[in-house]
Amino acid sequence: MKTSPATPIEVGEEMVAGFAKKGLGQVTPATSNERGSGPYHRLVLRGITVIDGTGAPPWGPADIVIENGLIAEIAAVGVPGLPIHPARRPAKGVREIDCHGKFATPGFIDCHAHIGTPFHAESGEMLPADYVYKLWLAHGVTSVREAGCMNGLAWTCEQQQAAAENAISAPNLYPYVYFPAVNDYLKVIYSPEQGREWLRQVRDKGACGVKFFGSPPAIMEAALDECKTLGLKTCCHHAQLSVGRMNALKTAKWGLTSTEHAYGLPEALMEGSTLQFIDDDYNYNDEYIRFATAGRTFLQATQPGSPKWNEVLEAFLAAGHTFVPTMNVYDSNRDVMRARRADWHEAYTDSTSWNYFQPQRGGHGAYFFRWSTKNELEWKESFRIWMQFLNEYKNRGGRVCPGSDSGFMFQIYGFGYVRELELLQEAGFTPQEVLRAATLQGAELLGIEHKTGTLEVGKEADILIHNQNPMADFKLLYGTGAIRLNDDTNVAERRRCLDYTIKGGVVFDTEELLSDVRQMVGETWSGEQKPTA
Repeated sequence: MKTSPATPIEVGEEMVAGFAKKGLGQVTPATSNERGSGPYHRLVLRGITVIDGTGAPPWGPADIVIENGLIAEIAAVGVPGLPIHPARRPAKGVREIDCHGKFATPGFIDCHAHIGTPFHAESGEMLPADYVYKLWLAHGVTSVREAGCMNGLAWTCEQQQAAAENAISAPNLYPYVYFPAVNDYLKVIYSPEQGREWLRQVRDKGACGVKFFGSPPAIMEAALDECKTLGLKTCCHHAQLSVGRMNALKTAKWGLTSTEHAYGLPEALMEGSTLQFIDDDYNYNDEYIRFATAGRTFLQATQPGSPKWNEVLEAFLAAGHTFVPTMNVYDSNRDVMRARRADWHEAYTDSTSWNYFQPQRGGHGAYFFRWSTKNELEWKESFRIWMQFLNEYKNRGGRVCPGSDSGFMFQIYGFGYVRELELLQEAGFTPQEVLRAATLQGAELLGIEHKTGTLEVGKEADILIHNQNPMADFKLLYGTGAIRLNDDTNVAERRRCLDYTIKGGVVFDTEELLSDVRQMVGETWSGEQKPTA
């Protein structure tokens, strides 16, 4: 283990300064719970088809009994096409929901998300955290790994506690602090021991894990070692300012739990070089150049199926590493017009976010002021290679989990998560594999599989009730639904499949949540031109 003195952490000091600016760094917290009913002493879901999250196929009909927020019984009550025998059914509940013809899945886990984006404050007044929470719940997200705590660790822990007590309408929250720049624990770290001490402090203050952007290797290696000692999970966005010294495979071997996005992975796959090629005018702080160049990095990696490709796959597997690709937030790089004109912007994107998304210099992810066909083609090819790696990693037993990272590049909370499920399917995952990644495997990544992630007796009642099988078409999970033809009327209409999100036994009507969001968003657009689909 390296313990020699190191230079101060250089990656992130710009963000440290950004968080310290007046007006940045905090979204208005949620303070009340005006939606959701329960938990009930006894809630019974009658006649539902069960998709349990383990990868097992659907089965049913079944009655699911929920007592005081926990799954108490899952009873098989018949077979399709025959009447249900009353003697098989569990006793009556305080509340019952008729679920005949409907499907139950575990609640979804968003493995990379942010409660708002504080940098948006420069574009206008941000909507409160309620906006984010309700969009998550309306899209079935019942647990969230908050990757960075940009609103502050103390703020996030207070919201975490309020959500756990059902004092607010929100998913379960798991705070991962940004090393070492959480705005209420700012510190520039000069040595491995300072890093270890900082980690001990934030663990004691309630952090569940740590998010890295990179740092000097001696500090990074010591920090990962300390996180293992403290029982803190870790994730890393391998920023280009650090990847020259530590690619994703190197940090995985040091014990990093998960790699976020794709940075650092193509560098591990290169042969004949170790770094991406950069043009003479490259400047990391010019985001057009930064992201245009990032679209070419996979193109410089070894070809799929080569000895080097297989060697890297096996090394990540040996390290027990997880990938959280957040492909959806980069999806706009393949087709910016599609992302900009998405169905949901008109009703669900607030004016501050929309203004922030517009091409501008200085706004993170707003680099589309000169985005070209060439840029899109390079990103499409990069996605093809990236997706092949993820699919092969999954096929060899590796874990790949969906995360949304919404709030940037025309991606909105909840909607971005569903898009990530679609992109995993595009990568080659079967619908069953996608669902397992979104439930059981997400829970395993967060270390919460003992209490959520599958539909099993004794676990928390994080359950989604769908009016049709969501694996048949993930587009039906969008809050805007998908356009389908009504053959009886010969009229095209929008259909959604998610009727209820149950979190710890509390039942949320998804249409009520979406209605609340539409009202909040509508009020931000008075006197301004709304985006149209």
